[in-house]
Amino acid sequence: MSLKFAAGDLTIHRIVEEEGRFLPANDMLPGLTPELLAENRAWMKAAGALDDSDTLILAFQSYIVKTPHHTILIDSCIGNHKPRPTRPTWNMKTDDRYLRGLASAGFSVDDIDYVMCTHLHVDHVGWNTRLENGRWVPTFPNARYVFDKAEFDYWTATNAKAEVPPFVDSVLPVVEAKRAELVGNDFAIGDHMRVLPTPGHTPGHVAFTFGRGKDDAVFAGDLMHSPIQALYPELSPKFDVDPAQAAKTRRGFLERYCDTDTLCCPAHFPSPSVGKVRRKGNGFVCETVS
Repeated sequence: MSLKFAAGDLTIHRIVEEEGRFLPANDMLPGLTPELLAENRAWMKAAGALDDSDTLILAFQSYIVKTPHHTILIDSCIGNHKPRPTRPTWNMKTDDRYLRGLASAGFSVDDIDYVMCTHLHVDHVGWNTRLENGRWVPTFPNARYVFDKAEFDYWTATNAKAEVPPFVDSVLPVVEAKRAELVGNDFAIGDHMRVLPTPGHTPGHVAFTFGRGKDDAVFAGDLMHSPIQALYPELSPKFDVDPAQAAKTRRGFLERYCDTDTLCCPAHFPSPSVGKVRRKGNGFVCETVS
């Protein structure tokens, strides 16, 4: 299983917290007909993206990008001690897999300069904070945490109507600790990192592009969850806030990177997760690299 990649002058590490069966394909992707699933079952299983019961296999992971100047963590996964009763494997988790993965890649929590969230869903913010003496404190004490302002505002308004636990325990404590930066689409880190707006999954969902003067790598978050969405970009999961906008964004993203050398790094594709976008018929494939 590949956990380390190179792109330009970047080194990219995958920190996998969990990988396995998630939801039945036809439940997660409402537009997936039995005929379409049958047509694509064989290659999906061969790619490790579907099991024998037609359940999608997803990875839940962070990426760490080492640039010549910074160490940047993208999407902080699920987290420990978080009350997540609707997801038993995430609920009040206490294992050390994530921190062991961090250590085996050669990093400690003190080494991270930036934590950047593509969006603020539960499985992308969990390790933003850890429990210390009954309080939620930033896990990465030296990091600035980068949140898209439109995304933050959306969840602030949503949380005002009914409490959103991941926002309360994994985002607001970072703001209270004065470690957060609410940014717009013009945010950049030196000449190595830029924001690419990718709305639809959530209103303020963004991707992050890395590379000096060109996109050597792009971190796509939940723009797509499974390889079948590259082949059929109009297949939107039930978690998309605006499925039509997400489908349009997805196709535009895939067109942008099709037949380039940009390394595409989605949050949830099964191992090895990353690849290069290539055209296939009216859709695309993400050809894996090792």
